[in-house]
Amino acid sequence: MATSSMKSKQVRTTKLSLIHNEKRRSSLSDDELIIFVLGGPGSGKGTQCKMIAQRDDQFCHLSVGDLLRLEQESGSKHGTMIKNYIKEAKLVPSEIVVDLILQAMKRSGKKKFLIDGFPRNEENRVAFYSACQLKPKFVLYLSCSKEVMVQRLLCRQQGREDDNIETIRKRLKVFENSSLPVIEYYRSVGILQEINSEMPVEEVFKEIAQVF
Repeated sequence: MATSSMKSKQVRTTKLSLIHNEKRRSSLSDDELIIFVLGGPGSGKGTQCKMIAQRDDQFCHLSVGDLLRLEQESGSKHGTMIKNYIKEAKLVPSEIVVDLILQAMKRSGKKKFLIDGFPRNEENRVAFYSACQLKPKFVLYLSCSKEVMVQRLLCRQQGREDDNIETIRKRLKVFENSSLPVIEYYRSVGILQEINSEMPVEEVFKEIAQVF
């Protein structure tokens, strides 16, 4: 009896999950243009995405880091958990990240998206597609040496809790272990556009503009 009850509960939970994903999927369409923008912390993702969105106002720039910080400041049930993950330089569960992205996409009312700092690992990549069945048109990768990224993060003086040297090292380690394999996956399927982001900001933007 107990086993039967547990199975019924699992079936109901699965159905609810499928319904929830279908509702999220129905708010998006196949004409969405999605570009994932990847790079280590301090590689210039945010700066370049803002410049792209300023040049073409049809693009909505969504920074996953900003979405997570806003959520933790909102006082929601996930806020405290997200704060702890960020403080420890750990990756927030994919379900939460994907949900925040899809909500932001729907709110924007736009069809072209620069999703900055996503996917951060293979689980993120799979979870996004499972939730909305949309794939990126291409993936922009801003490559940058560890030394340059560390120097940039230490100098940017944004007063962020995650810009101290200990947390920076943790974030770089997470990027190497989790994000680089995703970048190599996109390279292997032929949709990776790699740009050297150690150049001056305007030079990097010129290279990116050619890709677009």
